[in-house]
Formats: sequence, C-alpha cells, structure tokens
Amino acid sequence: MDIIINPTSMTPIYEQIVDRIRALVKQGELKAGDPLPSVRGLARQCAISALTAKKAYDVLEQEGLVVTVQGKGTFVAQVSPNIVAEELNRQVEEEFAQTIAKARRLQLSDAGIMELVTMLLDEGESDGNQQGGTR
Repeated sequence: MDIIINPTSMTPIYEQIVDRIRALVKQGELKAGDPLPSVRGLARQCAISALTAKKAYDVLEQEGLVVTVQGKGTFVAQVSPNIVAEELNRQVEEEFAQTIAKARRLQLSDAGIMELVTMLLDEGESDGNQQGGTR
C-alpha cells in the first residue's frame, strides 16, 4: 500500500492517510479482508507519529471502512464501492457548502460564486487535471 504524505499540505496528515485509503478502497486496489499495516508499521512507513496513524485508523473504523481485530490487526471491511463513492460525494458536498457559506459571508453574490467555480473548472480542464467526473 502506497501512502505518500505531503507535510506542507494544509490537510492534516491523518486526513491525508484517510483520503488515500478511501481512494484505494473505492478504486478496488484494497479489497475486503485485505490487511493494512499495523499502526506502528504505518507510522514508520510514513515517518509520522503512531498517534497520528492511530487517529487515521480510528476515523476509517468509525466510517465502517476498516475493522480492527484485537491481536490480529486492521483489515479492510466488507463494504460496497458504491457506499464509499457515496461517502466521498457527501464529504465533497459538505466542503462545497462550507465554502459557499464562507463566500456569502464575504458578500460574494451567487453569480460571482458560480463564475469563480466555472473559472476553476475551466482551469482544471486546460491543465489536464480533470478527473473524468461528471458535470
């Protein structure tokens, strides 16, 4: 399992780990029953604190993506890729809602927000960064 941490990112390290494992499950690279590294192993692999690795696994367990078996380790849970995709969509919606609320607090009009989103989407296409999502 390849997890690359960006220490300069504004996203907390544990969230980067959670996001990567979610993506691997969604893509089918991690399947139900697959073992994950131990907390210490993940901490060593990513050069992070064991507490940070534990927090990432705790979040994934709360979401039902992994199960921890005492004395055996942490494993990918039996979960439908559709459920993972739905959870990811829910999180993106939540982040959009927060961003829109912030833009409105800064007195941007809805038309201004839409213009900004359109501009950013267009930039993503011209940079070749479009991820093949739907519009």
